Amino acid sequence: MTSAPAWAWAAFTLIASGGQTLRNALQRDLTASLGAAGATFVRFLFGCPFSFLILAAACMIASAPPPVPDARTLLVIATAAALQIAATALMLASMRERSFVIVTALLKTEAVQIVVFGVLFLGEAATPPLALGVLSATFGVLALSLPDPRAALRGEAPWRPILYGLGSAALFGVSTVCYREGVLALGGPSFVVAAATELVLGLVLQTALILLYLSVFDRGGLAAILAHWRESLSAGLLGAFATLFWFLAFALETAPRVRTLALIEVLFAQMVTRRMFAQRTGAREWLGVAMLIAGVAAVLNGG
Repeated sequence: MTSAPAWAWAAFTLIASGGQTLRNALQRDLTASLGAAGATFVRFLFGCPFSFLILAAACMIASAPPPVPDARTLLVIATAAALQIAATALMLASMRERSFVIVTALLKTEAVQIVVFGVLFLGEAATPPLALGVLSATFGVLALSLPDPRAALRGEAPWRPILYGLGSAALFGVSTVCYREGVLALGGPSFVVAAATELVLGLVLQTALILLYLSVFDRGGLAAILAHWRESLSAGLLGAFATLFWFLAFALETAPRVRTLALIEVLFAQMVTRRMFAQRTGAREWLGVAMLIAGVAAVLNGG
């Protein structure tokens, strides 16, 4: 693959984080009119056409054809694509019940979960920094998740959106590992073309799965999505744009380092929350966000 400056992966990660924050905000707004499933689907359906334009531009700039994937690479990318759909659906379901910045913070446990899975299933050593990082992140999640006493008195169930957020983070984590493996397996003379090729493959597979599901089980939902095509175009464009830059970062750097820097998304989410949703974050929740960020950073940098 062509080389890139040592700092390029960091720039790609920051751009991807900003684009993803805006895309999530747009999808959250669509949830009210389309539901969690419909808002999930628009990102992929309306992002697919843009992915072909991105690939064509990448091939022209790099003067290189797209690499041809083998069967194993296709399977890895297909697995990542399917998990990404499920993770996005859980994320939006969580955002319907908790504030945007809090759910974004919960999604950042993805990195910690990747490390924990390694300890549980791969026999990796639990070093002291790793253990401290996991504890810090866990307490941060508890600080974010503890119910409002008034809600508890009303008998409401505040844990459901938290479980959705944590489940979404786990699925995103596995999807991230698969996408990282996929872009490296594609190879080729240009990492930009490889990333754009993976973008097309992933979105084509996701679009096919979604259209099949909607055609069989929810034709009314498909009609509703098409009726909101103007609002959905922006989410699709931002989704394709952000995903491309994630893949560019994964082509140059390991997933843990990329996801460590991606914690900046929590701050982006706070900015979006204040400007777009008029939501406020309390002192306890800010403490939880800080502990969560510190825990993830400790796990990835010291574990």
